[in-house]
Amino acid sequence: MKIKVINPNTTLSMTRSIGEAARAAVSEGTVIEAVSPSMGPVSIEGHYDEALASVGVIDEVRKGEADGVDAYVLACFGDPGLMAARELATGPVIGIAQAAFHAASFAGRSFAIVTTLGRTLGRARDLVLEYGFERQCVAYRACEVPVLGLESDEEGSYRALEAECLDVLESTHADAIVLGCAGMAKMCARLSDRLGVPVVDGVAAGAAFAESLVRIGVGTCKTGEFAAPLPKQVDGLLESFSVS
Repeated sequence: MKIKVINPNTTLSMTRSIGEAARAAVSEGTVIEAVSPSMGPVSIEGHYDEALASVGVIDEVRKGEADGVDAYVLACFGDPGLMAARELATGPVIGIAQAAFHAASFAGRSFAIVTTLGRTLGRARDLVLEYGFERQCVAYRACEVPVLGLESDEEGSYRALEAECLDVLESTHADAIVLGCAGMAKMCARLSDRLGVPVVDGVAAGAAFAESLVRIGVGTCKTGEFAAPLPKQVDGLLESFSVS
């Protein structure tokens, strides 16, 4: 089985960390291919970034279908390009936010999201509502560490994240913490030991769910909404994305 884990930003050091987290979550013999698109922002911290990153995600799924990939994980908490990717893929396509919410709901009755920057909390709220977890999610918090700061100052970032998690647990008594950025994956185990509650990294959850769905033969429905894109010419810079 081959699972393609797509880091929608172009920071390769983060892609390597994401790949390691995904490999640790799957069975021996399952191949994890961790990639970044050839185009897009170096980090994703808002709607503009997500819109740009979605094109690279689509390109990587197109390549994956040609290469016989069995499933995909989109390793950005905004799940950019998820629905478009499902139109292209026959196997499962898992966004890490959706995966993390499901995993956290199995761990307890409530969870809190702790992410990077406060400006991304609106997107987190949108996804909680879209995926139907508004009853379980009791708090949205940001540690105010930029995405690339997770790479450049790992210890300082961890301390800021830990402090925010401790504060939200004290104030809400949430049963679990959902980490709101793929770049936080390498901090998950350490945080779980420190906090004493389940801490969910969406990269690991997404890889594990993708593997399980392939094993039980569940792919993406190819009728209706997620049928293949209609044949259509695309003009200008995106001409190569035309569908014949």
